[in-house]
Amino acid sequence: MHEVRHEGVGMGMADGWARASRTPGVCTATCGPGTTQLATAFVTAARASSPLVAFCGEYPVSDDEYTQALDQSAFAHGCEAAFVRMGTPQDADEAVRKAFYIARTQSRPVLLSVPMDLQQKEWEDDEPYMPSTAIIPKRTVTPNEGAIKQAADMLQGAKRPVIVMGRGAMWSGAGEEIRALAQRTGALLATTLQAKNFLGDDEYHIGISGTYATKSAMELLSNSDVVVAVGASLNRYTTHEGLLYPEAKFIHIDPKAHVMLSRGKGADHYVQSDGKAGVAALEAELAKRNFKQLGYRTGEVKEKLANAWEDRHEYKIDAGTLDPRPMCLALDDLIPTNISLFAGSGCTAGFTNILFRKPRPIVMPGHFFGCIGQMMPAAVGAVIASGMKPAILMDGDASTMMHIGDFDTMVRYKVPLLIYCMNNECLGAEYYKLDAHDMAVETSCIPTADLGAVARAFGGRGALCRTLDEVKKATAEWLANPGPMLIDVRVSRSVVTLPYRRIHYGEDE
Repeated sequence: MHEVRHEGVGMGMADGWARASRTPGVCTATCGPGTTQLATAFVTAARASSPLVAFCGEYPVSDDEYTQALDQSAFAHGCEAAFVRMGTPQDADEAVRKAFYIARTQSRPVLLSVPMDLQQKEWEDDEPYMPSTAIIPKRTVTPNEGAIKQAADMLQGAKRPVIVMGRGAMWSGAGEEIRALAQRTGALLATTLQAKNFLGDDEYHIGISGTYATKSAMELLSNSDVVVAVGASLNRYTTHEGLLYPEAKFIHIDPKAHVMLSRGKGADHYVQSDGKAGVAALEAELAKRNFKQLGYRTGEVKEKLANAWEDRHEYKIDAGTLDPRPMCLALDDLIPTNISLFAGSGCTAGFTNILFRKPRPIVMPGHFFGCIGQMMPAAVGAVIASGMKPAILMDGDASTMMHIGDFDTMVRYKVPLLIYCMNNECLGAEYYKLDAHDMAVETSCIPTADLGAVARAFGGRGALCRTLDEVKKATAEWLANPGPMLIDVRVSRSVVTLPYRRIHYGEDE
């Protein structure tokens, strides 16, 4: 059990635990205002499909005028969470089991609401508790033979195939099967944002498909003729608003009965299957046909990918700050690959999500619900779920400030998490929108105290860095002895991320 300073952080930690472990996270809060503090983290967990149960107190059934009374059922549904209420003490086992059953089978957060006066009552408990896992059948969704043959027909006719891997590909353990299919068909490998860096050591891995793609990736993916999506939703971001694969046909492999693509479209061919089983069957069918081709896997493409990651756009760097692009590249090389990576969802994510490329035990970006401030709690929860294995978090200053009070929680539990606060002393998303429309950018600028000193005041370690050498030195100190640490890195707001250049300025260089 881990005590936190803010209820929303506890919920965020449970979300991080669930995302990292694929088992339900658990948090608690008191009734009324304690529960409403969970709102943003609840919606984020719902959008992340995180299985978790929030045990929340509810106002006493005997007091309708209780000061902290709240319709928690309406609140839960407004936060896109399921709702289970314990009506009598005798229903305790059933209510708890139902909450965890929903969390596991629907992969979503559940608000388990228990009136405060009922929590104090005793009842006869004459039967041992049976957990939800005892009644959930374990099975793998296997593909239909005819569906696999049709998918093989499509791939056999493809010249420039791409395999897009989502979290479903990771969760099913489909890595080696995907490698084999890619080598047989000559396919490029790409991921959704949430599967970032999965199989990233493959020499024909092109990075993220969509908004966070490099320019070279955009060019290659746009020429694809068949896309195989494995456990990926192919939403508007993965397909870059539906523009990224203009001539391609889609094969979609997913254990759900059906998943719509972006803009309400369906795949040209849908295969309902667990990712690993579906890809293995497809590769076996093509092997039986003695099919093998180079496809995209040529020396020319390999050379193009070798030069894909450097952002050559030149900017005048603000005094006393550094360029975050070479910093991200340097950190990806400096930090050992056994250390996990978490990335926030603000403007600075445009650097992290493109420039960090190495596979790591956990690579967890944000961007669920489009809100900032949620990745510090999620990172803490995920590190705890990993057995306290060291990790880093790349985030912005506004995000970091939202839950800076719970750096104290990191210190109390000795969480080995290093936070890089890429601090441009502004609300970046707003700053660049204002700038692109020739509006008053200074309204989005907020001076920031030395956050490294704040971290030290909480009992952890911290540093303020204005040069790459200072960042490397502080990083080396943490690597020598991982623990709670925050590095306040002053980055130049003159440097615009590639996604923001595309979205706000109509540039792709």
